[in-house]
Amino acid sequence: MTRIAIIRHGSTSWNKAGRLQGHSDIPLDEEGLDQALKLGQRLSGESWDVIYSSHLIRARQTAAVIATELGLESTLQDHRLGEAGGGLIEGTTEAERIEKWGESWMQQELGREPNAAVIGRGMAFLEELLTSHPGKNIVLITHGSFIRQMLAHLLPEEMPAPPPMKNTSVTTLCFADSSWRCELFNCTTHLD
Repeated sequence: MTRIAIIRHGSTSWNKAGRLQGHSDIPLDEEGLDQALKLGQRLSGESWDVIYSSHLIRARQTAAVIATELGLESTLQDHRLGEAGGGLIEGTTEAERIEKWGESWMQQELGREPNAAVIGRGMAFLEELLTSHPGKNIVLITHGSFIRQMLAHLLPEEMPAPPPMKNTSVTTLCFADSSWRCELFNCTTHLD
């Protein structure tokens, strides 16, 4: 069985302002660094073999803090774990989107990365991961929309429309006998 902890990065100033980040490279704020430390301390009581992160700085910073707590020498980066591209809406708040494109802005493309593209790159990454690290315990540091889209694809019966992911939340998936199962979802007990 391969076990994968999929983690959303720590908080950023744009998270707090309600600004969509997408591919914008926004660093963690002080609270985000503290969240990552608390999560690393929580995970240090378990056995983890390898840690991967998105190439975006908020994920890389989260991964670096966690890797230190886990005693892992390095983190591996992969662009396929990056957040869904937001196109023209990156950096905007909900109110700004409504003002600029109207109430139906979500039905407009606006240069956003299609869900099929996000799922395609995510599945290619997971298939490669399962082949290169069979039976291992793996940590992935990635992004909220990416995680939600992947969960809806991998577990359509359980999670057809997962709720927003909390900063540094842990969702644990297990892969065995050619199928996925969710062991833990959107858990932030380390922040309590």
